[in-house]
Amino acid sequence: MGGGLRLGVAHHLGWAVTVAASADYHVVDRRRIALIEPGVSAAPIRHEGGPHLLHRRAEPLEDDALSDLVADVCASVVRATSLALDEIAAGVSAPIVSVSLRAWPADFPGAIAVQRLVPYESRADSVMYLQVLADLAGERGWGVHAYRARDVEAEAARLLGQRADQVLHGPRATLGPPWSKDHRMALAATVAVT
Repeated sequence: MGGGLRLGVAHHLGWAVTVAASADYHVVDRRRIALIEPGVSAAPIRHEGGPHLLHRRAEPLEDDALSDLVADVCASVVRATSLALDEIAAGVSAPIVSVSLRAWPADFPGAIAVQRLVPYESRADSVMYLQVLADLAGERGWGVHAYRARDVEAEAARLLGQRADQVLHGPRATLGPPWSKDHRMALAATVAVT
């Protein structure tokens, strides 16, 4: 990966915390980004219409209507996330060479009729964001790496050895707040790429 930057992402429904770090784990950029345009449902599968409605539907959407909604939401996610990634790339002094994202099951179903069923409905919206992030990173020529959220800090600490506390917690002292668990996770994900 040479002298390029690694981008770690800790995503949520509709937004994410990103940390760009050098090969020696120096944080060069951190920010909260929008992954969806304002006013669009951030969780269409889970909410089958979401908070943009004045009231919750008494009846679930039919599969075709939900598919149309998900397509509209996904298009919004692509536009907002693409803009956010471009702003990050323009705001750093070296090229981004990789992005680290939370892992999702490779065999996660693509059919809306299946995604709306338990146990998939609780993860379908999150997987949509991850897939869009991965696709957009790939379009930019960035390597895409997956990490397990519950293990990534421990894995980074193992790789860093005695430097772990300085690398993972030091940015709070040098950069000031915010430096949250999401920031540490995103930074740890850039370390785990090694």
